[in-house]
Amino acid sequence: MGLTKQYLRYVASAVFGLIGSQKGNIVFVTLRGEKGRYVAVPACEHVFIWDLRKGEKILILQGLKQEVTCLCPSPDGLHLAVGYEDGSIRIFSLLSGEGNVTFNGHKAAITSLKYDQLGGRLASGSKDTDTIVWDVINESGLYRLKGHKDAITQALFLREKNLLVTSGKDTMVKWWDLDTQHCFKTMVGHRTEVWGLVLVSEDKRLITGASDSELRAWDIAYLQEVEDVEEPEPKKSKASSPGIQDTHEPEEGTPETDETPEDRILTCRKAGSIMREGRDRVVNLAVDRTGRILACHGTDSVLEVFCILSKAEVQKKMDKKMKKARKKAKLNSSRGEEEDLEVNVEMTLQDEIQRVTNIKTSAKIKSFDLIHSPQGELKAVFLLQNNLVESYSLHPSAPAPQPVRTSRITIGGHRSDVRTLSFSSDNIAVLSAAADSVKIWNRATLQCIRTMTCEYALCSFFVPGDRQVVIGTKTGKLQLYDLASGNLLETIDAHNGALWSLSLSPDQRGFVTGGADKSVKFWDFELVKDENSTQKRLSVKQTRTLQLDEDVLCVSYSPNQKLLAVSLLDCTVKIFYVDTLKFFLSLYGHKLPVICMDISYDGALIATGSADRNVKIWGLDFGDCHKSLFAHDDSVMYLQFVPKSHLFFTAGKDHKIKQWDADKFEHIQTLEGHHQEIWCLAVSPSGDYVVSSSHDKSLRLWERTREPLILEEEREMQREAEYEESVAKEDQPVVPGETQGDNYFTGKKTIETVKAVPLPVNPILMAYGNISPSAYVLEVFKGIKSSELEESLLVLPFSYVPDILKLFNEFIQLGSDIELLCRCLFFLLRIHFGQITSNQMLVPVIEKLKETTISKVSQVRDVIGFNMAGLEYLKRECEAKSEVMFFADATSQLEEKKRKRKKREKLILTYT
Repeated sequence: MGLTKQYLRYVASAVFGLIGSQKGNIVFVTLRGEKGRYVAVPACEHVFIWDLRKGEKILILQGLKQEVTCLCPSPDGLHLAVGYEDGSIRIFSLLSGEGNVTFNGHKAAITSLKYDQLGGRLASGSKDTDTIVWDVINESGLYRLKGHKDAITQALFLREKNLLVTSGKDTMVKWWDLDTQHCFKTMVGHRTEVWGLVLVSEDKRLITGASDSELRAWDIAYLQEVEDVEEPEPKKSKASSPGIQDTHEPEEGTPETDETPEDRILTCRKAGSIMREGRDRVVNLAVDRTGRILACHGTDSVLEVFCILSKAEVQKKMDKKMKKARKKAKLNSSRGEEEDLEVNVEMTLQDEIQRVTNIKTSAKIKSFDLIHSPQGELKAVFLLQNNLVESYSLHPSAPAPQPVRTSRITIGGHRSDVRTLSFSSDNIAVLSAAADSVKIWNRATLQCIRTMTCEYALCSFFVPGDRQVVIGTKTGKLQLYDLASGNLLETIDAHNGALWSLSLSPDQRGFVTGGADKSVKFWDFELVKDENSTQKRLSVKQTRTLQLDEDVLCVSYSPNQKLLAVSLLDCTVKIFYVDTLKFFLSLYGHKLPVICMDISYDGALIATGSADRNVKIWGLDFGDCHKSLFAHDDSVMYLQFVPKSHLFFTAGKDHKIKQWDADKFEHIQTLEGHHQEIWCLAVSPSGDYVVSSSHDKSLRLWERTREPLILEEEREMQREAEYEESVAKEDQPVVPGETQGDNYFTGKKTIETVKAVPLPVNPILMAYGNISPSAYVLEVFKGIKSSELEESLLVLPFSYVPDILKLFNEFIQLGSDIELLCRCLFFLLRIHFGQITSNQMLVPVIEKLKETTISKVSQVRDVIGFNMAGLEYLKRECEAKSEVMFFADATSQLEEKKRKRKKREKLILTYT
């Protein structure tokens, strides 16, 4: 039996060339005790932490395979919640950079994340129209809130009330009572999608932004405040069952009145509107943590900043207006008009919310974040559409505040998509070129070592010796750069149309170009005298031209330099002799034009990739098609052989890179990582590295390992992945007793939760030190993640429940893991209530559990109370001895004392 041909596996090595991706939002994070210096930016499936002062990447939070869509830092600044495209949420520690907690409950991309004031709960909104409230400490879901008919755009907790307010693309703003998990109020005053909302003025005012140029303000009055003003008469209303969502939705355009049952919790009336300068929709609407600065932006590059005045400032402003009105009335009365005129000055919304200034950025804004420094300076950081991060600062209290740009992160990536890549001959340097710049990267450190301005680049290569590079542009020009100085040596008008392809000759003395002007041109390197120096410099000269009938899309030399392959717009590939330029072969069979092709190292094979999604392998001796492969689900954009082999890589618009064997016509492996169309790739001369570029602005480095790759094992792994995906897509069951109206179970079944079902497996007992089966069951329960415990119990067959209930009684009597066992017990009773109560054999078990659980829980509660009392006593003793207060920020108290002392001194000086 012959040996099976083995391949070596390529794995993802790094992501670079990306500053921030467009789907997520940028946020300030507290790191190393500093605020306002570090920002977290989504970068495809990762999160990058950038230092704004140095412009350096200091931390990478390694994420899941899905793209990041939302970020939210915790109130204490120690954690960062990250939402993904597949609906999962991961909590990262900013101290260690590890993601320890993962929540799975949504079926679509996360669109909103928000912590409550203490950081113990997290509200997530998704494109699946659901809002889920998670218990971060217990690592589990609390409840799912269903009611919106379109994607959720924002979710906010109220500070003092156990309420949640959400907005959606269904034009609705909904208020949720988290005690009963039902929607008690729906605001229907918007005619378009509500893209954002904020709470200001101590949660007594709600500001919403929609698809027009109007910011709407709503005054909120709570039940206690309404009763203080006037005791309402009891209303007779039809009692609603607790499972029915009790909302009041008047007809569109009609004002909401106070005569509705939901006003028993709060009332919400429109206070007015603020007109924005932008005419498009609101993209982001946010306030700083002090609640004093309000900012919003549309689809342009302008951020509009507003200041929310305090009650004292509003009163001062109204006094000035009153004084001015009285002065005007007095002037009118002196002219003979009617005297004793009553002066009335109405307070408008513009008197309470004052426009500060506009911040103009260098490109369109995708997201922003605000932070207020202790010195009163406002810092704003922006993630822009062109892969750029900018930060600005301004003083809102100044008479005419002017924003100042304080930092800019640009060197880490291109402003547009990279369209061409090349490796140097020593595998050390990587060239990437886009619409405006050429960058040279160090492959080992992934640092940009040279940036040069260019025109729209389409193709490139390193000149032999790796001291110069040649770029082909969309305008048909050849640009020659010197890497040592970074200067443009020469620009040559090579073609009248786009220069689509370059191919270096095997003898390294020249190259060939193909363009949209239906011509192929041959060039030689030469040394010419430099006008600015006594030394000679490199240049190129044209030697021959091959005129064709169609646009040239791609050209490639054979390794022996005897043949030249030319891809034309008529879907054929023509083979010519290099010396005489006579026609040799025509390769036809593709249904759409051939975009890319390459010839193997021995000149025996040529592989062509087309927009018809197929790759064809041809023999160069007779031009016969050896095999046609359906390679990608979209156009094949790039193809290149691995040096010294018949293996080749293809890249497609389906976001995938695939490796193929041209001898056996087999698919070897798929490299997945990009989230958008892949434009190009390059294989290093040694074959150990592959670099690729995509529409997601990222460059990815893939490295060949020493791990052998067996095709049969790859096929098996692919089948397992498909099974896991099918399990994840199954419909989720409804948990009886966990629902309140339309509020369903928060979890989602995954392959991990299925594997975590505690089934007794006897052979494993030996591995646990020959423990008893009951002790093994307890160990399995303790090993389940807290966030996946309820999902695991949900898929547990009922036939195991009676035995587990008996084991729970034994465990609780022993006093082991009371909290965990009670949580499991109550959940099982809730989901299997009907079957348990109808089983007479389980009645004595439930009675014993009732007695045991009550007594043991009381004991645990007494122990916790005793410990808390002891800790309070020790705290008081330590404070009395050291005269310092625990758990208090001494710095803030000192600043508060200084502020009061300065205020007192000013008052003394004023009266003296």
